[in-house]
Amino acid sequence: MRDMAKVRTIHRCTECGASASRWAGRCPTCGEWNTMVEETDAPVADLRLPAGPLTVPLLLGEVDQTGAAARPTGVGELDRVLSGGFVPGSVTVVGGEPGIGKSTLLLQALCALAVAGERCLLVSAEESAQQVRLRAERLCGDLPAHLWVLAETAIPTIAVAVDELAPTIVVVDSIQTVHDPAATGTPGSVTQVRECAAGLAAVAKRRAMATVLVGHVTKEGALAGPRLLEHLVDTVLSFEGDRHHSLRLLRAVKHRFGPTGELGIFEMSEAGLIGVPDAGALLLGDRREGVSGSVVMPAMEGHRPLLVEIQALIASDEVQMPRRSAQGIDSARLAVVLAVIEQRLKRPMNRRDVYVSAVGGVRVTEPAGDLAIGLALLSAQSGVALPPGVVACGEVGLGGEVRQAGHTAQRLAEAARLGFTAAVVPASSPDGPRGMRLMKVHSLLEAARAVGLATPPR
Repeated sequence: MRDMAKVRTIHRCTECGASASRWAGRCPTCGEWNTMVEETDAPVADLRLPAGPLTVPLLLGEVDQTGAAARPTGVGELDRVLSGGFVPGSVTVVGGEPGIGKSTLLLQALCALAVAGERCLLVSAEESAQQVRLRAERLCGDLPAHLWVLAETAIPTIAVAVDELAPTIVVVDSIQTVHDPAATGTPGSVTQVRECAAGLAAVAKRRAMATVLVGHVTKEGALAGPRLLEHLVDTVLSFEGDRHHSLRLLRAVKHRFGPTGELGIFEMSEAGLIGVPDAGALLLGDRREGVSGSVVMPAMEGHRPLLVEIQALIASDEVQMPRRSAQGIDSARLAVVLAVIEQRLKRPMNRRDVYVSAVGGVRVTEPAGDLAIGLALLSAQSGVALPPGVVACGEVGLGGEVRQAGHTAQRLAEAARLGFTAAVVPASSPDGPRGMRLMKVHSLLEAARAVGLATPPR
């Protein structure tokens, strides 16, 4: 029995996991307010005594790699991000906002794996077994024979089911709702999330079983729960998107079995998530040419070029407190570009409402979007549309200069594939693909002249 005399009360931050002996309104480690909650801290075990058989050191060349091959999930965009699929014994966290499609994506993957003959177990800690079956019938049609579902929240019960079923892959939906009776705190607390994740990771390593944990994210987009959770697992996937748009993006924030630069793109439909191999054509499908304030930018999402339309709108009336609205772009980058236009190009912007948006629910945060944002603002201010078939890419410095963007050749090749014939790029850019005319510029003013936006508005 646990020695209750050694159990002490501490206060732990729900955001970063830091502990303190006294309560404080603000976490001393991460600086968040009202995140310190009271918990009981149990004594740790004596680490000098081995808990099981000792592990024998091996020569690196004697390590067996036969069991480390990735197993494809059958969902192409998911396999792209995972560098081939789930690795036996690996632990993966899939994080995203509630309702973004995490459960849908993993259920589709489990159905595909079960059809291929893999023994799959879905631990549904949030939904009933009946709800899971209704969703599976809608997404997968015929129910696969090797897919089991367990509506349970207790870790001991889950461990018993895993030992009896011996699945090759387990999905726990979600880590914030399961609990370990031996640990203190309520489900979703820092202690519970950490202990449950550690216990499931230990089972996964012992049985060489791929395990996927569904995790919620905070309002800032960070994985909810202690940051220690990211160090306990092998892979952290971020599932993003705007709930008002159909596009979904899957990124690998951490991946021990491959690169983290790959991007998976899905479209949410009535039949579930559908992989989108050509996202540029989808994003530009409803674009209208000849409209002022519209510029196409070849963005880089991981290793994949993605053509995104940047739109700008400037109100004509002068106001005392102008509004700055940035949707899908970094508001700090917008502020820099506006300051450069006003100071270097002598175009007044300080008394106008400015609205800038990246169309389609995509976020453009890289500096390479500065040139497209600047040209969109100048086009919206002058009322003159850019010539057809033109894309723009480059970083704008505080002196008004246009700087080089990475992976320019890949960006321009994707633009040429989709039918664009000209590009406004920094002067130091390499030559573009055959058939594409490059307008190499040194400054934002030169870029405006190159596309016919140099004349100030009346």
